[in-house]
Amino acid sequence: MTAKTQTMDLLPRYALAVLSHLALVLAWYLFVRFGDVPKFVMPSPVDTVKVLFSGTYEWWPNVLVTGTEIIGGYAIALVVGVLLALVFTWSKWLEAAFMPLLVSLNMIPKVALGPLIIVWFKYGVFPNTLMAFSIAVFPILLTTARGLREVEPDLLDLVKTLRGSRWQIFIKIQLPGALPYIFSGMKVAAILAVAGAIVGEFLGSDKGLGYMMLQVQVTLDTDAMFMAVILITLIGVLLYGAVLVLERLLVVKDARID
Repeated sequence: MTAKTQTMDLLPRYALAVLSHLALVLAWYLFVRFGDVPKFVMPSPVDTVKVLFSGTYEWWPNVLVTGTEIIGGYAIALVVGVLLALVFTWSKWLEAAFMPLLVSLNMIPKVALGPLIIVWFKYGVFPNTLMAFSIAVFPILLTTARGLREVEPDLLDLVKTLRGSRWQIFIKIQLPGALPYIFSGMKVAAILAVAGAIVGEFLGSDKGLGYMMLQVQVTLDTDAMFMAVILITLIGVLLYGAVLVLERLLVVKDARID
């Protein structure tokens, strides 16, 4: 199947996705317009967009802060998750010792960790990045570990017979075979990283879109609250979209895990 054919096959799917979003915005507008909903309860889409250009709030510096926290935490989670999964496939003893510990630590509600993270690292981008990392790393670790084990044992034995090093086995055999599983975990982690960064900003921050939401909540500036939610969502959509693009470039269609 050529690239042009694949693009043509995807167009209806993308068109439906765009139409569903437009339908949601239209339903939002009609609900506010004809439902006699007070503005402080739910503003219209038009009023929400207007606040972005009002100059009252510093939107773009705060978008940059939140985006940095999300992408930074996500990137660290990807590297750490893949490396831990690799180490666990190399050593059954390490997996038996530390995987249950990691499961237990992952069960701790991240909101409960927030005050401790603030005590340890103060306010700022780093603790919120750490919060995003702590939520996003586990699905990448689990799916990558599974993918690394799915390689045919006979193929691994053959490479070992040829005296291939562990690193060569990983790069040449295990990593290409595990890519569908890694991307499956990456898609879940992209959603969780957004939630982690915003939770961090809610608990303790002096900048970012989550911080802005808390500030405008006091004055019932619902327009700004909705716009902050939309911008947070757009950051998450862009991250998720980037993962999908990489998956289409690196993983053949039949091997993808949707």
